[in-house]
Amino acid sequence: MENNTPLQKYYRQPSIYISLPSKGIYYSDSSFTPTQSGEIPVFPMTAKDEIAFKTPDGLINGESTVAVIGSCVPNIKDPWQLVNYDLDVVLIALRIATYGETMDITATIPGINEQMTHSVNLPAVLESIRNVKIKDTFTTKGGFVIKVTPLRYKEINKMQQDTFEQQKIVVSVQNSNMSLDEKNEKFADCFKKLTQLNFAALENAISEIKTPAGEIVTDKKQINDFIDNADSKLVKEIQDGVNTLRQQASIKPMQIQSTEEQIKKGAPVNYELPITFDNANFFV
Repeated sequence: MENNTPLQKYYRQPSIYISLPSKGIYYSDSSFTPTQSGEIPVFPMTAKDEIAFKTPDGLINGESTVAVIGSCVPNIKDPWQLVNYDLDVVLIALRIATYGETMDITATIPGINEQMTHSVNLPAVLESIRNVKIKDTFTTKGGFVIKVTPLRYKEINKMQQDTFEQQKIVVSVQNSNMSLDEKNEKFADCFKKLTQLNFAALENAISEIKTPAGEIVTDKKQINDFIDNADSKLVKEIQDGVNTLRQQASIKPMQIQSTEEQIKKGAPVNYELPITFDNANFFV
């Protein structure tokens, strides 16, 4: 039934329009609705959305982020499919739409045990990454052409959860009454699992390899076997190349200049302040 309430005209309206770095090319019709202008609307969060971001379990399993993006960015029909290139742009736009154009970040000054709060201009950050031209291939020194597929939010969240679980185990073992041999065994097991996670992430990132001879391989098993059996220097080069491509739309750190008083205390003249948007504190 159509809602004809007189209150409808007071419903929230889009606060900002954004273009995605990916330009929507990695999405299916079922997960994303493009617009003629290439820009999509972003609505401010509702009270219900803000409550979702204060639910610890929902933050850990990603459900809160997915629910809020679905509520505030209707053109993204399946937020689980949001690619890593677009994730920060969407989160920054949500922050601007709901809370305004600035955000304070408190960090410890390098070299001295003091904290300082810096104000981040979010529209400037957004502008610096929204128009990045995404590349999906790179060539190794030996002539291999590697095609990289972006990470989906569902994959990012799964990797974060798996890594978090292993980190919890390490802390638990450190604080336990186990013998040294038992601790070393547990640490070795965690290290093995973390290594497996890293290799799985690398293998999943590669969708195609073109050999120096011009042969094109897209079979995932053949690609995985290649990563498992290739020279370690080549694998490291491929891993570095994948990481570089995946950082294309990443947020650059702020360039901070220390005061004279801070320099006298031991702070560097200039230093970089990483800007990280952790959902757990970004909206709460």
